[in-house]
Amino acid sequence: MERLCGPKLPFWVANQTLHTDSPDLPECFQLSVLSWLPCVYLWLACPPYLFYLQRNNKGYIMMSILNRVKTVFGLVLWIVCWTDLFGTFHELQQGDSKPPIYFVTPLVVGMTMLLALFLIQFERLRGVQSSGILFIFWFLSVLCAIVPFRSKILQAKYQSEISDKLRFTTFYFYFSLIVAELILSCFNEKPPLFSNIDTDPNPCPQSTAGFLSTMTFWWFTSMAIKGYKNPLEAKDLWSLNKRDSSEVVVPKLLREWEVEQAKAHSAVDQSTQAHFSKPPPAGESNHVGGESSPEEVEVLLSKQKDPKKPSFLRSLIKAFGPYFLIGSAFKLLQDLITFVNPQLLKLLISFTKQKGAPTWWGYALAFLMFFAAFLQTLILHQHFQYCFVTGMRLRTSIIGAIYRKSLIITNAAKRTSTVGEIVNLMSVDAQRFMDLTTFLNMLWSAPLQIILALYFLWQNLGPSVLAGVAVMILLIPLNAAIAVRTRAYQVEQMQYKDARIKLMNEILNGIKVLKLYAWESSFKEKVLEIRQKELNVLRKTAYLGALSTMAWTSAPFLVALTTFAVYVTVDKNNILDAEKAFVSLSLFNILRFPLNMLPQVISSIVQASVSLKRIQDFLSHDELDPESVDRTNTATDSSVTVVNGKFTWAKQDPPALHNINLMVPQGSLLAVVGHVGCGKSSLVSALLGEMEKMEGDISIQGSVAYVPQQAWIQNATLRDNILFGKAYNEHKYRCCLDACALTQDLEVLPGGDLTEIGEKGINLSGGQRQRVSLARALYNEADVYLLDDPLSAVDAHVAKHIFDQVIGPEGALQGKTRILVTHGISFLPQVDNIVVMVEGRVSEMGSYQELLKQNGAFAEFLRNYSLEDIIEEDEATEALIDEEENFPDDALSNHTDMVDNEPVVNEAKRQFIRQISIISGDLENPKSRSVRKRLCSERKHAESDSEKKLPKVEKLIQAETAETGRVKSKVFWEYVKAVGPLLSLFICFLYGCQSTASIGANVWLSQWTNDAAQNVTQENVSMRVGVYAALGIAQGLLVMVSSFTLAMGNIGAARKLHYALLDNKFHTPQSFFDTTPIGRVINRFSKDIYVIDEALPSTVLMFLGTFFSSLSTMIVIVASTPIFAVVIAPLAFIYIFVQRFYVATSRQLKRLESVSRSPIYSHFSETVTGSSVIRAYCRHDAFVLMSDMKVDENQKSYYPGIVSNRWLGVRIEFIGNCIVLFAALFAVIGKDKLNPGLVGLSVSYALLVTMSLNWMVRMTSDLESNIVAVERVKEYSETKTEAPWEVEDKKPSPDWPSQGNVEFSDYSVRYREGLELVLKNLTLSVKGGEKIGIVGRTGAGKSSMTLCLFRLLEAAAGEITIDGVKISEIGLHDLRSKLTIIPQEPVLFSGSLRMNLDPFERYSDGEVWKALELSHLNKFVSNQPAKLELECSEGGENLSVGQRQLVCLARALLRKTRILILDEATAAIDLETDDLIQSTIRTQFEDCTVFTIAHRLNTIMDYTRVLVLDKGQIAEFDTPTNLLFRRGIFYGMAKDAGLAQ
Repeated sequence: MERLCGPKLPFWVANQTLHTDSPDLPECFQLSVLSWLPCVYLWLACPPYLFYLQRNNKGYIMMSILNRVKTVFGLVLWIVCWTDLFGTFHELQQGDSKPPIYFVTPLVVGMTMLLALFLIQFERLRGVQSSGILFIFWFLSVLCAIVPFRSKILQAKYQSEISDKLRFTTFYFYFSLIVAELILSCFNEKPPLFSNIDTDPNPCPQSTAGFLSTMTFWWFTSMAIKGYKNPLEAKDLWSLNKRDSSEVVVPKLLREWEVEQAKAHSAVDQSTQAHFSKPPPAGESNHVGGESSPEEVEVLLSKQKDPKKPSFLRSLIKAFGPYFLIGSAFKLLQDLITFVNPQLLKLLISFTKQKGAPTWWGYALAFLMFFAAFLQTLILHQHFQYCFVTGMRLRTSIIGAIYRKSLIITNAAKRTSTVGEIVNLMSVDAQRFMDLTTFLNMLWSAPLQIILALYFLWQNLGPSVLAGVAVMILLIPLNAAIAVRTRAYQVEQMQYKDARIKLMNEILNGIKVLKLYAWESSFKEKVLEIRQKELNVLRKTAYLGALSTMAWTSAPFLVALTTFAVYVTVDKNNILDAEKAFVSLSLFNILRFPLNMLPQVISSIVQASVSLKRIQDFLSHDELDPESVDRTNTATDSSVTVVNGKFTWAKQDPPALHNINLMVPQGSLLAVVGHVGCGKSSLVSALLGEMEKMEGDISIQGSVAYVPQQAWIQNATLRDNILFGKAYNEHKYRCCLDACALTQDLEVLPGGDLTEIGEKGINLSGGQRQRVSLARALYNEADVYLLDDPLSAVDAHVAKHIFDQVIGPEGALQGKTRILVTHGISFLPQVDNIVVMVEGRVSEMGSYQELLKQNGAFAEFLRNYSLEDIIEEDEATEALIDEEENFPDDALSNHTDMVDNEPVVNEAKRQFIRQISIISGDLENPKSRSVRKRLCSERKHAESDSEKKLPKVEKLIQAETAETGRVKSKVFWEYVKAVGPLLSLFICFLYGCQSTASIGANVWLSQWTNDAAQNVTQENVSMRVGVYAALGIAQGLLVMVSSFTLAMGNIGAARKLHYALLDNKFHTPQSFFDTTPIGRVINRFSKDIYVIDEALPSTVLMFLGTFFSSLSTMIVIVASTPIFAVVIAPLAFIYIFVQRFYVATSRQLKRLESVSRSPIYSHFSETVTGSSVIRAYCRHDAFVLMSDMKVDENQKSYYPGIVSNRWLGVRIEFIGNCIVLFAALFAVIGKDKLNPGLVGLSVSYALLVTMSLNWMVRMTSDLESNIVAVERVKEYSETKTEAPWEVEDKKPSPDWPSQGNVEFSDYSVRYREGLELVLKNLTLSVKGGEKIGIVGRTGAGKSSMTLCLFRLLEAAAGEITIDGVKISEIGLHDLRSKLTIIPQEPVLFSGSLRMNLDPFERYSDGEVWKALELSHLNKFVSNQPAKLELECSEGGENLSVGQRQLVCLARALLRKTRILILDEATAAIDLETDDLIQSTIRTQFEDCTVFTIAHRLNTIMDYTRVLVLDKGQIAEFDTPTNLLFRRGIFYGMAKDAGLAQ
């Protein structure tokens, strides 16, 4: 420096700077270091920044006034600097030679100004609206110029005249210009030309935000304000940034993935070539050690196999790594700045010790601490922002990749992963990656922080640190062990939870049956038993949680204790003073975070690696070969040709179809027939290209429309389902509806063809679904129609209509090529050709006549099926069990396999398989299922019926469930009541004690350090250490006790809330379940109870912890520097202000995010089930777009959610930094009155407060969003209940009803308040033992009558008397247990067969077997290995429908009450089972009163009397013969059924 500045200008003068009250820096230092610093920064930052700008071009910005002013100022600055330079040259000529520094500095600064000028323009051309690089440059320049600014004024004040006028003026010019530039660079330029800001209706302000706004997240404030004023809605959300949207992110990943796959393939090819290129020379293996050669070969092979797998990780890193690294750079900076504050604290404490030190040191230290903390805040949140955005992009891209893949994987691959598993890949595994990215930097950052902390600690305390570190290391396995156990418990608890939800789901689905049988209490016990196990596991988790909380809070203390104790006792000369103690404490606090994070990060990396492998395997599955079906071949005149086809479902399976040869002429109708599982559906799949083609050729001319065997319906409006992406054409559309017999169904649906269809077509009957599917094909006007048994689910007359109108020779599709798989024999004479399939081969082919003549397989097939009555009754309900499987296109019926595998299965079972008919729910014909009928009856009688209301109600309810606004304090009070008010107070008291103990320990430490000043150390070391240890350990124990008590309180509350909910739901009247979607009730039992069980307790725990630690900080600071109390009020005000804004906004964002998340998964599972349909109609791209839109929609609410956390973080931490600033300032001001121990205490507490303040706001927000669960559970625990189950003083006698006389007197009933009457003034009396048939058109009130007997509907007027007892007066269970019903739809619960027959275990095994024998089930059951303990699956799906119906009969036989009600099953059952039931009832219930709701009149022709209902009134009531003679309504019905002439 001597060379540059010359001998006259020294570089550093200690007395002039540090040790005076008005410090100043020497001129040489000012000219060199201070002037060069900003310049060096800009030149270093420039190359990478220019490279970045070169790559990211956003379009150019027009010259604006702002830009012009900046440029002019830059030019003037350059002129000013060079004026200086020329001035120096001028002086040189005058002979006044200056040292070289006067030439170098203006030159350097001038060049830098030119560079800045260039950057201003270059950024404008590249579309940068606000430049961070230049802002920092101007900021540094101003900062560095402040010193000369002050010193020049001081010099002028002390000297009479200014010595160097030129430089004095140029400097002030220079200073005012850089200040102006700094202010100007805070403003934003206009957005670049042609950017999408102009077109976007609601662009995200981030894209146009300035540098300062980006750093402090100021641009988010507008949304925070909007969210505070009124709850945010989806329309208020900003559009997603283009760079985060699916259309940018997903292709990016897919490109990298394709590159990886290509690499892998080429590597595989090379390795296989290498293999075969060099045969091993003969005789080589006889040399010594030849034995080992097989292993060597293995090693070689494994090495070569290795490169086969493409690495998904590598493609992720390539796609998203660079962006993520920016975040890592921020993290590195932040880690380094973290360690500045403990060093400053050290200086501050030593400053308070020195009596004569100049006070400006203290102020400088205080402001430096503030500045370091503030910088750390900004940098940390930038790092988080980068990480979260990377996580968000990862999730988007992984979901996109999986979705695209799932549309094209082969069936073999589909079998390996079920829909549920793939949805899990999307939800769980993608989420894991997202969570991991936030912590991933901790992998290197944690070790770095630990090493740095240890280094500084070593400097402070020497080797004693190792004792503390040893304690930390010992605590790690403890925490790990706790974590492992906790995870095990979590898994166990999830199992109980799943079991409970599954049971609840079944109970709610079958609630009507439970009420009818009066079985509620038995099932309630079952639920509570599972719940008890669940709570026990929760309690164990709570013990562990309390332990780990203790470890987590006591760790820093134990470490400090051991370190200090060792330090003081190792050596007499080691004196613990304030500097050492509190600096070490703050370093230990820094250490606490990385040590706790490391195990977490490692476990989430392990989880993510599992997820990675699963995703990688899924994405590496085989894809369907798009070329397997030749669509281009136009040579032949036949439109579908298969030559020597051999197909299989999976490469490793045996072929499902052999040498298939087909020629289907243009425009002909081909029927494919054959037995169950002979490969009919497989043939259709092969034509669609869904099967693996082993040999042969397929060609299809033109487009294809496909109707699968199980209709695939989307969750969209009915019209969208039919249009399926085609444009709407009114006339064509109406024709389609008419042809498919859908017009009358539309009149019934609440919104016509704009009715929203639920998932899987839940609110359509099976027949309607099938017809919608057919209408879709018809509307899509293809050339070739592949119809896979479209007539199976519809009624006979509808099937005929459809065949005539659509499929048949006269139908809408005439002239198109149609391939129809069918079981309907009646249509075969009208088709052009018939193919008969037998075991995967085409056995015969020809027209109907030809095949009959051949008398081969076809003739036999006809004979099998020509049981006249079956054809007449249920045209084509011969169906495949396999329809319930996930691959609708796989027709290898599961049932045939079952038969082959179990030789035990007797003949009866085989017959069942032949005649199983799926619940087709043909709601087409009037003789139909009661649920529908009841709705219809409501509809006819009461226009305001439930269905009509539902769409509106639905909307209302949806708006209501996304709770808005603040949570009422009442809800908190409800929760406190559930925990127990006294217990709650006690918990708060414990937390208070724990904080007191922790403060006590630290105050004691500060007293101990003051011993050093008075030199009284040695005597009471052991006393000091002892008390310190006692206080600390007390704190640890209190933490454990308080968190444990809290957990117990929470579990108690969870038990009470769940019990109240469950109890209420079993007592809720049936009408509630008719109007409330089950999903909503299940949601209360699953989601909300889960929140109360798990999320709430941990939130409350964190909230109390952070609240008390913030409180204790304030107390300590106020106690040591009382003046601090003045600052608390304004800081608290800002804090509460920010917190209210944040909580309101973030709560609503969370709700919006969870609302928009489920459509992604439901759309996805829908797509997977319908992938073959989507491919057949070539709608692949449209569906990918839909999925992307749904993901973007979800990220739109997720992104502001992340930013809101950052926004909050910056603001709250700013408050925390202010607390540090004031604590330090007041310590400096009152330094004469304070001892160093107290200063250390208050400042080190202040350094800790930021974290807890930040968490406290988050926890408040979480608490508010979680406590809503209590509100929702409460809401459903307080719904109106039905009458009591037992009325003690009105109990009927045990043998009631002994005769079985039933009387209705003037009886009327309605479904719900406000609806019209369903039955009007019925009066009739039935003698005991009579058999009554109840008939009537749909909606006449037949089912309602039976429901009234059970009081599922309460009377509106009049009453029913059974054997002289008015049923309205006795308890519901007393009534219901004395009646028996065989319901229309058999409902079974999962559990043993025994439990399904007799849940209360009232009967002996002998009685149960007797009942099974009478209901013709004993053969089937005794052939099962488990006998009565046979497990029924959910809904009884492992029994056929007929068997389920027989189980219901067995239930009735067991109860054997005086009154039996039989709601006759319609389409669900085959004739054989029906006859069994009828004959059993005739013999077994001879002396009982029987009411039968009949659909088939032949069953009731021999009954005592028949009751004909019409519009809720009695139309006719007499013996069947009299009624026929009367020629009334009954006669008309009998005539329709062909029972009367």
